[in-house]
Amino acid sequence: MKSKISAIRFASIFLAAVSFCFLAVPLAMAATDPLPCATNAESRQLDFWLGDWSVTYPGMAGTASSTVEVALDKCLVIERWDGGKSHRGENIFSYSADDAIWHGMFTDNDGRVHVLSGKVTPGSAEFIGPSRASNGETVLNRVRIVRLSIEKVEQSWEKSIDNGKTWKIEFRGEYTRKNP
Repeated sequence: MKSKISAIRFASIFLAAVSFCFLAVPLAMAATDPLPCATNAESRQLDFWLGDWSVTYPGMAGTASSTVEVALDKCLVIERWDGGKSHRGENIFSYSADDAIWHGMFTDNDGRVHVLSGKVTPGSAEFIGPSRASNGETVLNRVRIVRLSIEKVEQSWEKSIDNGKTWKIEFRGEYTRKNP
C-alpha cells in the first residue's frame, strides 16, 4: 500500500513538473526578445540610409550605385556598392550592446579592408580607425554618413597622416534615393 501511495505521489509530482515546463518555457521565451536588434533604438539609427541609391561624386565618369539593407535579424547593416569601372565593395555595420559602440568593416574588390568604429545618431554617423598606406605609413580614416533629406545622403571618406590634426578628403559622394 505504501509503495502504491509513493507511486501516486511520484506520478503527481512528475505531472506537475511536466505541466510547469510546458507553461514556463513559453513564458520564458516570451520574456526574451527574439529580435533584440529590431527593437533596440541604437541598432536602428542607420535606418535612414536603407534603400537603393544612385551615387554621384566630383570627377565621376559613368554611374555608381549603392544598396543598403539589413540582415541577421536586423543586427547587421550591409552596403553593397558599385563605383563603376569594375570597382565594387561591401561594407558592414553593427551596433554592439556589449561595448555601446558601432563597428564597421569596409572592403573592396582591390583587397582593401578597413575596420573602423564610431558613433551613430539619427541622421548622422562617424566611423574612425587606422589602416596602412601602400608605403606602410599609418593612416587614420574617418567616414561620415549624413542624411541631407529623406531622398539624399552624403558619405565622405577622409584620411589623416598626422593622427587627426588635419584631414584630406578622399571621397565625397551624394546618394540620391532611386525610388523615393
